[in-house]
Amino acid sequence: MSMGKELSAYAGDIHEQAVRSLFQSLEVICEGAVVVDRDARIVWISEKYLVLLGLGGADQALGKPIEEVIPTSLMRHVVESGEPILLDIMDFKNQSFVVTRLPLKNEHGEVTGAVGFVLYDRPQYLKPLVSKFAKLQSDLAAAQRALAEHRRPKYTFSSFVGSSAPCLEVKRQARRAAQLDTTVLLHGETGTGKELLAHAIHAVSTRADKPFVSVSLAAMPENLLEAEFFGAAPGAYTGAERRGRDGKLKLADGGTLFLDEVGDMPTLLQSKLLRVLQEQEFEPLGSNKMIRVDVRVIAATSRDLKQLVQEGKFRSDLYYRLNVLKINVPPLRERLQDLEALCEVMLERIAERTGMPPRELSGEAVGVLCAYSWPGNVRELRNVLEQVTMLAESPHIVAQDFATILPEAAVQSPQDRRRGLAGAPRRLADAVAETERLAIHAALAAANGNKVTAARLLGISRATLYEKMTSLGLGAAAALDV
Repeated sequence: MSMGKELSAYAGDIHEQAVRSLFQSLEVICEGAVVVDRDARIVWISEKYLVLLGLGGADQALGKPIEEVIPTSLMRHVVESGEPILLDIMDFKNQSFVVTRLPLKNEHGEVTGAVGFVLYDRPQYLKPLVSKFAKLQSDLAAAQRALAEHRRPKYTFSSFVGSSAPCLEVKRQARRAAQLDTTVLLHGETGTGKELLAHAIHAVSTRADKPFVSVSLAAMPENLLEAEFFGAAPGAYTGAERRGRDGKLKLADGGTLFLDEVGDMPTLLQSKLLRVLQEQEFEPLGSNKMIRVDVRVIAATSRDLKQLVQEGKFRSDLYYRLNVLKINVPPLRERLQDLEALCEVMLERIAERTGMPPRELSGEAVGVLCAYSWPGNVRELRNVLEQVTMLAESPHIVAQDFATILPEAAVQSPQDRRRGLAGAPRRLADAVAETERLAIHAALAAANGNKVTAARLLGISRATLYEKMTSLGLGAAAALDV
């Protein structure tokens, strides 16, 4: 026999002796013990337990379902669930026992039975301790439920508001991505709603009942990023937790890991992420043990990853791993047709959150918002609407309410407009025609040339819009030149 086989056999013998010794010690120390099989039938019971239960001999218990001997026993629950009940008070014939119940499992992890120990047969002095332990268990279960709820997706596709052609195309691609368990790369400017789309994809995927875990690679110091991402073994670095900690990868096991601003990922971390994508395994900081995970990665970036690859700032192999299914999220200025609907939804949510009366925008106010370029996209729009909600004196928001909030939109007060007209005398009809011409151009630009939408923004019918376009010399070319 080889040395390795001898050591293996010896280790097996030692383990078996240790288990037997531990069980015998517990049998002596405790006030009683019982073992049941996978059908919750009693296969062994200690003499002490027979005395406690008032039974004349083992034959009155062996082979019987545990409930026939101890009606209040929870041993069957332990067998069926595979979960231990570490500390409990069991009542039996006007007696109370402090008990613990543990599942028995084979080498494949299958439950083969359960063992129960009576730790104390006079629990009146231990009841406060047991009650406190039960409360701690209850609080832990509540915290775990709250954490699971927090990790559920916050948004669905209905949260991505809009019916413009660019918006509908993004939703179509994202729904397709949800059906495929592959890596997704969301590309778009800051504030366009990339994280919202990631949540929505997860919410209708096969992983919807598993965690959605988000990591912002731009918001975290580089020296903490590796531990945050991969976790850390006990004592892995100065200040590390004694018990170690799970990283975002482990927390996302079975679900979706969302990597926000992946273009900001340090080079060292890029190589480790590549291994995760290729092998579905990683090594925590300060550990030499590989941990296997099953995660679906959705990455987002506002940067040009291809350009970063050419500059040597992003690994080409990681880029190709991430760029399996790419979705370009359009900026707000390219889907201004959705702006009015976005404003309605956002103003409703602001009113719900603040308790203030609901606000509504005038057609002129919508026109002002459509004339702005929105470099911060939907996120900036939300901020502007929150500001105007707080500052506007009337529930009906007009263009002038944005004068100090959006000076770039060149919002003029009635007095300013009167001064401008006074400084350049001309026929009233010409001034009115020029104002209408500018308003129609702005509305067509906001509606991407859609005359029905432009008419709604102007507060007139489509027929009236056509009449004015004809009288002002704005033909079909004007609708295209926006």
